[in-house]
Amino acid sequence: MSSDVAVTLLVLAGIVGLSEATRRLITRGLARTALCVYAVELVSTFQLCCCTHELKLLAELGGIEPRVALSLTYLAAVVHGLTFSGAIGNPTGTLEHAYRARIPGGSALRRIACQFAAAACARAAVPVMRGLGLSRLHVQHKLLGYRCVSPVHAPLHQAAAVELACAFAVQTALTHTRSVDEKYRVHAIAAVIASVVYAGGSSTGAVFNPALAFSTQFPCSGHSFLEYCVVYWLGPLLGMMSSVLLFDQLGPLLSRNPTSVPRPVETKKRT
Repeated sequence: MSSDVAVTLLVLAGIVGLSEATRRLITRGLARTALCVYAVELVSTFQLCCCTHELKLLAELGGIEPRVALSLTYLAAVVHGLTFSGAIGNPTGTLEHAYRARIPGGSALRRIACQFAAAACARAAVPVMRGLGLSRLHVQHKLLGYRCVSPVHAPLHQAAAVELACAFAVQTALTHTRSVDEKYRVHAIAAVIASVVYAGGSSTGAVFNPALAFSTQFPCSGHSFLEYCVVYWLGPLLGMMSSVLLFDQLGPLLSRNPTSVPRPVETKKRT
């Protein structure tokens, strides 16, 4: 294991550890208030965005092999799944919960506001963290004044289709593994996430999360804000909706047996 990967793992562990400690304090202090779920959503989305920023830096400047990057993606997805404590961390996932009436519409909108606020906070906090020079990559990032370039390496409609397909695959996996024990389910979902990152990462980065994209991809130069909205907001939203429509609405209709056509009654001819 290279030193860059080792330091990145330590930084990720620190981010998750601090976030988990904050979640526990929030749960204890705000347990009997309506603010608890929103505070947990804020902290969990902040954790997701900060960890993704760190992994993105390692992939862009660390020169690591693709298999190592995918392994870290899988590991991070498992950790997030085990530590989110009921948080969703994804605006499209929140809308899906509201559609299924698991959470009220007003609560869903407030959760989405918390997710985007956490994404903005993470985008502001990451340069401060890198300024501490915790790793060689952090120092290199500061000295070179590194600015990310657009991760979209395909025509706009194709890039949006990639994000749509990624969101469709992940939402479908989430829907069809709800009955699986949580300790096994997180690994299944993490495997799907790593797979879609492998398949679509070269085209768009395979983010399929509007809040996460707002934190990690929108600051990059090369495309306009509106173009990023089409790829990273509209694409995942349509992907989630397509999965829900296909498996919740059209699926049952298509699986029904066709109505049997009554056979005509034969009448005997009178002789």
